[in-house]
Amino acid sequence: MQQHSYPFFSRRSFLAGSSATAMLAASRPFTLPAEDKPLEFAAGKAEHCLMIWLGGGACQIDTWDPKEMGDPKAGKAGSYYKAIDTVVDGVQVSEHLASSAAILDRYNILRTVHHEVIDEHAIATNRMHTGRPTSGTVMYPSIGSLVSHHRGAVDPAVPPYVLIGYPNVTRGPGFLGPQAGYVYLTDTSKGPVGISRPENLTDSRQQRRTDLLRQLRKRFLNENPGKQVRDYDLAISQALDLSGPGFRAAFQLEKEPDSRRQAYGSEFGQRCLLARRLVQRGVRFVEISHNLNFVNGTGWDTHNDGQLKQHLLIRQLDKALAALVTDLEQQNLLDKTLVVVSTEFGRPASFDSGGGRGHHSRCFSVVMAGGGLRTGQAIGVSDELGMKILEQPISVPDLHATIHYAMGIHPGTMIYDGDRPVPTTDGGMPIRQLFS
Repeated sequence: MQQHSYPFFSRRSFLAGSSATAMLAASRPFTLPAEDKPLEFAAGKAEHCLMIWLGGGACQIDTWDPKEMGDPKAGKAGSYYKAIDTVVDGVQVSEHLASSAAILDRYNILRTVHHEVIDEHAIATNRMHTGRPTSGTVMYPSIGSLVSHHRGAVDPAVPPYVLIGYPNVTRGPGFLGPQAGYVYLTDTSKGPVGISRPENLTDSRQQRRTDLLRQLRKRFLNENPGKQVRDYDLAISQALDLSGPGFRAAFQLEKEPDSRRQAYGSEFGQRCLLARRLVQRGVRFVEISHNLNFVNGTGWDTHNDGQLKQHLLIRQLDKALAALVTDLEQQNLLDKTLVVVSTEFGRPASFDSGGGRGHHSRCFSVVMAGGGLRTGQAIGVSDELGMKILEQPISVPDLHATIHYAMGIHPGTMIYDGDRPVPTTDGGMPIRQLFS
């Protein structure tokens, strides 16, 4: 079993139960009992988090941490693309990230994220989403579910957590239960599956149906007061709220100016635009999957020939990400919204026999933008091939702690698996340079 140290609490406070949880959540900056080690810097004030997921394993040295050029035909390890300067002195990125390079002062690049899962995409994806090693006995909640659990939605008429992508247990609530789960969709024009109305069903007609159903539900609850029935009735209430005009209006992308929609670009870009609209309506956490149907044939898992069209993915990401950050800034939402670009692991500097790359988890990049953080930084230093960490390793628990703390959630706050207290993060420490 992997051992961790937890700098935020002692054994006594770990077992203290709900009173400790209430105390941890009471104020900002958070303080802990006197015998424990408090954080020496204030938590962030972000209200929302948008996480862009690059499924397959994005290559760090072909994107955010470029190195000397390699040559797959000659067997020379190195980057596949040229590096370009950015608006941040001394920081370069891939030539295919030109739009982001021009506004990189709104970003932070975390170049030394690491874990030990190499060959299993599913296990690595679970690690990056839950912040913990996969367990055979415990289903841990995802980062989206944790944020949903701690912060809830800004508006009760919208869900706190939306997944724009295919449903997966890794993104789910684990032992927190369905109340911390997500609403998902794959088609930006139709909205979430199961709550879209027929086109001929008007608001007034829907309201009459809802009123009648409410009477029937009340009678049934009185006759059947068990927990399962109450939980099911709560799910019905939530579904009815989501089918109302307020939440459904978020999916009317055609109401955005044509110039803005064009700035976001592809279908992935439209998902990012939808994410901004969801944030405006009070959704707390949105995960946006990139390249749902493998635009380049392999996604970010660029073995063999997948490397040849990797630039298509990078350009698509760059266009949409830069448009999202710029749009959030123009809407006065960037300081309130933390944008995270993550992936399950990176890729090695050497090329495989087919000219592509394998898997590498010992050093890879994650990007953050906005969120009220101190931006314009490249944090951590990798070696000349982006394979080893030279300065400031960032563990996955550290990454999660940073996201939570940016949103005002103390990383040591207890959650409960039944009666068993579990800290929000697996001993992670927020990255100090990002906080004022």
